[in-house]
Amino acid sequence: MSRDICIHAWPCTYYLEPERRWVAGQLSLTLLSLRFMTDSTGEILVSFPLSSIVEIKKEASHFIFSSITILEKGHAKHWFSSLQPSRNVVFSIIEHFWRELLLSQPGAVADVSGPRTRGKELTGLMAGSQKRLEDTARVLHHQGQQLDSVMRGLDKMESDLEVADRLLTELESPAWWPFSSKLWKTPPETKPREGVSVTSCEPFGKERILIKIPAIVSHRTESHVKPGRLTVLVSGLEIHDSSSLLMHRFEREDVDDIKVHSPYEISIRQRFIGKPDVAYRLISAKMPEVIPILEVQFSKKMELLEDALVLRSTRTSSPAEKSCSVWHAASGLMGHTLHREPPIVDQEGTALHLQTSLPALSEADTQELTQILRRMKGLALEAESELERQDEALDGVAAAVDRATLTIDKHNRRMKRLT
Repeated sequence: MSRDICIHAWPCTYYLEPERRWVAGQLSLTLLSLRFMTDSTGEILVSFPLSSIVEIKKEASHFIFSSITILEKGHAKHWFSSLQPSRNVVFSIIEHFWRELLLSQPGAVADVSGPRTRGKELTGLMAGSQKRLEDTARVLHHQGQQLDSVMRGLDKMESDLEVADRLLTELESPAWWPFSSKLWKTPPETKPREGVSVTSCEPFGKERILIKIPAIVSHRTESHVKPGRLTVLVSGLEIHDSSSLLMHRFEREDVDDIKVHSPYEISIRQRFIGKPDVAYRLISAKMPEVIPILEVQFSKKMELLEDALVLRSTRTSSPAEKSCSVWHAASGLMGHTLHREPPIVDQEGTALHLQTSLPALSEADTQELTQILRRMKGLALEAESELERQDEALDGVAAAVDRATLTIDKHNRRMKRLT
């Protein structure tokens, strides 16, 4: 994903110090930089990286107009005023991305000054794929626990239907029948089916945290924002404020739609009949890490808007196809590095050197990639076996539901004859 994507833009004015006047334009924020473009000519007056910012403050120009001042390295100070929708909104969002850049790993800032080696890029790509695979495995594990709980419920239902059958048989028997009392037996203890875990899914994993990120939260109106935190659980979503107080909790089944406005901004809504909907809008520098997890949990409720279509272009294939392609690409690259083929020689004896755009990997990068690929292979095999087990469990659920439906219909007909 390109880091030059515009995260947000706000109409404002910029103080042009050489000419001592305010210029109307638009302040744009990307993941790594800020820039101001004039409305009249479309010229970019200022553009500087977030890593060069020393201080961001709220001040007043001429003791009247509210402004935001940004101090750069080298004591260059920029004044922005007439900010829309409000100064607090713009200040909170810019400060959030600036702080997240400073708190990120050193490699994230170092990427601004110079390009990383191909080995580091490939290692980062594989580490990100491994993290996504781990998150998917957690959701898949919880889904398996839910299927096991459904099977236990169906087993209990079959046991209750057997008790109902004995009751109906007792009612259908005449009063003089001498063997009616023998029909009352203690129901046998329900045994779990083979292959179904007897462990309850409630104490395990329901409140497991998949990911937790800082975010700027707005409720209903975009003019009132506050710093907070988004927590993605297996069972739902939680939004907290900066003091870790719970603002709202969305149960998984209560979420009606999630709109992805950009790779860094989403909105979550829960509809109600007869009263206003509950809607929250969140923007975060780490939102690209959350969106793939939300797509797994809320695949039918996710909607990518126009500015977020870049996410669809970067994920044209399914996760399984993507991990497979990454696996083969990495394996091929490592094989090319470790086993170099001799140069091709033409008829005149001149060596034809292949122009490869990929430099050789270092030994450390090769070992790290090997370890990541080994872990990913283990996770993929575990996910495959879990999917096969869940397919068998679904077949068992379908058969149990059919049996229960037939038995209930039979009992209903018997009860109608008694009445």
